[in-house]
Amino acid sequence: MKLHLIIILFVLCSCGNSKKEKKQVKESVDKSTIKITSELERLATDFKFTEGPAVDARGNVYFSDIPNSKIWIWTTADSLKLFRENSNGSNGLYFDKDQNLLACEGGASQISLTTPSGDYKVIASEYDGKPFNSTNDLWPDAKGGVYFTDPQYGGDMENLAQGGMHVFYLHPDHQQISRVCNDLTRPNGILGTPDGKTLYVTDRGAGKTYHYDIQDDGTLKNKTLFVDYGSDGMTLDQKGNVYLTTKDKSQIDIFSKEGELLKTIETPEVPTNVCFGGENRNQLFITAQTSLYKIGLDTEGVN
Repeated sequence: MKLHLIIILFVLCSCGNSKKEKKQVKESVDKSTIKITSELERLATDFKFTEGPAVDARGNVYFSDIPNSKIWIWTTADSLKLFRENSNGSNGLYFDKDQNLLACEGGASQISLTTPSGDYKVIASEYDGKPFNSTNDLWPDAKGGVYFTDPQYGGDMENLAQGGMHVFYLHPDHQQISRVCNDLTRPNGILGTPDGKTLYVTDRGAGKTYHYDIQDDGTLKNKTLFVDYGSDGMTLDQKGNVYLTTKDKSQIDIFSKEGELLKTIETPEVPTNVCFGGENRNQLFITAQTSLYKIGLDTEGVN
């Protein structure tokens, strides 16, 4: 994902130090048992830059059009609806366990929460008394906390609001914020496993994707190289396979949880992010530049 602004100072703990490098994956292979059940389809187009797809409990997929500052919905009835007219340049979206829509509003350097009834509030806007750079992507855990990345794209790169680009954790009380990772070049995509034990973070700047062990207090340990690929966004299926929008390539790369490249799905435009949606969670939705795409698979996304 992309936007403007990021993070500096210290609080609790930075990511662990161990780096278990894995060998580079091979290109253009198909070792997967994942089968395509319906061909890639462009659902809607003429957007400026789509990002941040997120699925609600019914299977509807919400996504951002960043430059136009709008949030759209692709419904399970196969129709496009406008959800929010002015989204403060929203980027990454995600529904928490209570079906609140969380949004990284990069244009306003904040994170917002919208309840199912439509009530809206800002839940994070600064760290250590300084505004965030440009909140980019997020993942809520089962405790009610939220991990999020704060890179910057464009603007004054020499004077970042946070003095650097980091990963933060908004604690379940939505009052305390900890900087949990400060050693990435430009953190971008972020996603945790359903059991709450592992957090994946893409470093788009360094062209790598890592995973960490999540601790009980929300801090991260045991930084491990997952794949030697940079990425914008990602999602997981029920088997633990990781779907990456590999940096600057018109394709989705599917990796096993061990980091082996299993399958590549080519796309007409460079994709920015992905999520599983639809009533059965077996449709892979892809935001890609000016469009929203969908492809059917014989696997389901995580709940």
